[in-house]
Amino acid sequence: MRSSLAVADKYFDARALKPHVALVTESASEHACAGMIAALEAAFACSVHRASTPWSAGSLGDAQLAIWNAAPAHDFEQRTIAALADAPLACPLIMIADASDGAALERMIEADAADFVFRPFGVDELVFRARRLLMRSHLTSCRRLGTPDVALDDIITGSSPALAKEIAKVRRYAACDASVLILGETGTGKEVFAQAIHHASKRAGHPLVALNCGAVPTELMEAELFGHVKGAYTGAHISRTGLVSEAEGGTLFLDDVDCVSLSAQAKLLRFLQEREYRVLGSNTVRHADVRVVAASNRDLAELTKRSSFRQDLFYRLNVLPIDLPPLRERKEDIGALARHFLSQFSLRDQRPECRLCAAALNKLLRHDWPGNVRELGHVLERAVLLAPRQILTESDIDLPDPMQDAIERESFQSMKARVVESFERGYLENVLRSTNGNIANAARAAGKNRRALFELIRKHNIAPESFREAIR
Repeated sequence: MRSSLAVADKYFDARALKPHVALVTESASEHACAGMIAALEAAFACSVHRASTPWSAGSLGDAQLAIWNAAPAHDFEQRTIAALADAPLACPLIMIADASDGAALERMIEADAADFVFRPFGVDELVFRARRLLMRSHLTSCRRLGTPDVALDDIITGSSPALAKEIAKVRRYAACDASVLILGETGTGKEVFAQAIHHASKRAGHPLVALNCGAVPTELMEAELFGHVKGAYTGAHISRTGLVSEAEGGTLFLDDVDCVSLSAQAKLLRFLQEREYRVLGSNTVRHADVRVVAASNRDLAELTKRSSFRQDLFYRLNVLPIDLPPLRERKEDIGALARHFLSQFSLRDQRPECRLCAAALNKLLRHDWPGNVRELGHVLERAVLLAPRQILTESDIDLPDPMQDAIERESFQSMKARVVESFERGYLENVLRSTNGNIANAARAAGKNRRALFELIRKHNIAPESFREAIR
C-alpha cells in the first residue's frame, strides 16, 4: 500500500525547482558551517544570511526554506524569536540547536519551527529534512493552484511511438473519474501509469492506495477492501477500516485484479456500480468517493470467455483502457531508462552517478527483456553496486549470452523430441503386443484412426507381424 506523499517523494527533484534556501548563521560561527553550506549549495540554490543582529522574515527575501543555525540561548536569540512572533516567516523553518540544551524544544516551538536538528548531526540528515519540507510546500502550492503534483515526464520515462500513444491517454483519463484498466506484461510499468493518472488528476491531493490482489487470501479480500467490525469473523479481534475508506477522495489501485475470486468480484462489481459498500459484519451502507484503477498482466477478455473473470466486471473496469508495450517492442527507450535508473541510484546512495560505455549500452539493446523495465532496473542496480568504477563496461552488465540461450533452447527441443519418440515407440509396441499385432484392433484400442496409427508404426520402423509371430 502506497501513500500519495511517498509516491510524490520518489519523483520529487528539488534541484530542478531551484529553490532558494536561506541559511541563517551568526557571523562568529560561520567558519564552523563550511560543510553544511557546501552540502546545501550542492542540493539547492542556497544563500547564506549572516546575522550579526536579530533577524526577521523581511531579511530573507524570497526564501522558500529557512535554516537557523541557532547559538545557545541568549539575548540575541530571544529577540530574534520575538521578531519572528511579530512577523511570522512565509516559509518553513528548520532550527538547529544543541542536544544538551534542555530548553531548546520550547524555543523551537516559540519560533514556530517546522522541523529541528540537534547537534551533532550529519549534513545528509539536514539535506533530507530540507528536501522533505520543500516537497511538502511544493505539493501544497500545486494543490492550491490546481496543477499536477508531479510532471508526467518525471514519472514516465520514454518517448517511443508505442509508449507515447499510451502516455497521451494519461492527461485525458486524468480529467475524468471513470475506471481505468491497465494491461501489460509483468514489469512494464502498470503501477507507474496508475500513479501518473492519479497525480495528474484533481484527486492528487488525496491518497493513492495500492493493493496487490494476488497477495491477499481469497477469504480476506472483502475485509481488506471494505474493512470489518470486531467479531465479523474468527480472528477479527478489533475493528479495521478497509482500503476503500483509506482511499476516500483519492484513487484505489487494484494490481493483479485477475486474482480476485469470483465471489469477491461480485462485491467489487456492486461497489463500482453503486459507489456504496458495507463493512464486513455491519448492516450500515456507506458511500465512497473513490476512483478505481485496475491492472493485470493477463488477457481479461480471454478470461471472461473461460468464465474465470466476470464479463460484467470486465466491462465496468475497462471503460478507459491502457495497453502497455513490452520493453522489447520499444528498445529505443532503453538508453533513457538506463540514465533514469543510474540517476536514481546515485541520489539514493549518495554516490557519484555511473555512466554506460557504448559496448555496455549495446549489450542492453541486444537483450529481449522478458522482465521488462523492472528487469532492466535490477540489472543496472547490480552493475552499479558491484562495478569498480563509474563507467560501466560490457562485463559489468550481468546478462545471459544470446548464443548460449539459443543452444539451451535447442537442447531442450532435442530432449523433448527424444522423450516423445521414446513414449510413442513404447506405447505402439505395447498396444500391438496386446492385440496380437492386429493394426485395426490396435487403432481401436488407441482411439486413433487406422491410417494415422499405421503412419506412426511406419515412422518408428516397427514390424506388426513380429508381434504376431511372437504370440505363436
